[in-house]
Amino acid sequence: MALEADVDAPENSPVFQKYEHVMADHHLLEFIVDYLRMMSAGNVNAMEMQDLMDEELDTHHTESAIAANAIQKMADGLPAFGIVAAVMGVVHTMGSVGAAPAILGEMIAGALVGTFLGILLAYGFIGPLADLLNAKGAAEAKPFQCVKSVLLASMNGYAPTVAVEFGRKVLFTADRPSFKELDEAVRATKMPKSA
Repeated sequence: MALEADVDAPENSPVFQKYEHVMADHHLLEFIVDYLRMMSAGNVNAMEMQDLMDEELDTHHTESAIAANAIQKMADGLPAFGIVAAVMGVVHTMGSVGAAPAILGEMIAGALVGTFLGILLAYGFIGPLADLLNAKGAAEAKPFQCVKSVLLASMNGYAPTVAVEFGRKVLFTADRPSFKELDEAVRATKMPKSA
């Protein structure tokens, strides 16, 4: 209940103002505020809240994967496009069967370039781009999963430091602060800023 004013107007909240990265991400801020509001209402148990959070995160993941899936489908189709180009080149070459071997060799090489380009673009550029977009989407989902873990642990009665530890453990190891680093960061937000 003490956070009600902060939840109702997070842009004016001294609590939220301490966390610029949260304020800069309106989706994350909205996620936090919505669930804090539901928690303060007191009508929802932790299992129901977890189900609702899972549904929201699943929707978020599905939306963020649309572009990556479209690019991956394009990458999947490029080798077939290369094969079609090669077949068309071979058909063109067959029309010149009586030509000199050097000319036929050049035409066959041209036909094989289509296969090469299809495979190169699929596995060398477009496929890795789709993988990069998927990885970026997974990384963007981590703060939401972290918040989910902290709020659910809090709802289940864990002490704030333990609830925060639940959230810390969800982060990718490359981004996860040590227990000491997190403790120092939390203490720094509690100290008033010197003028």
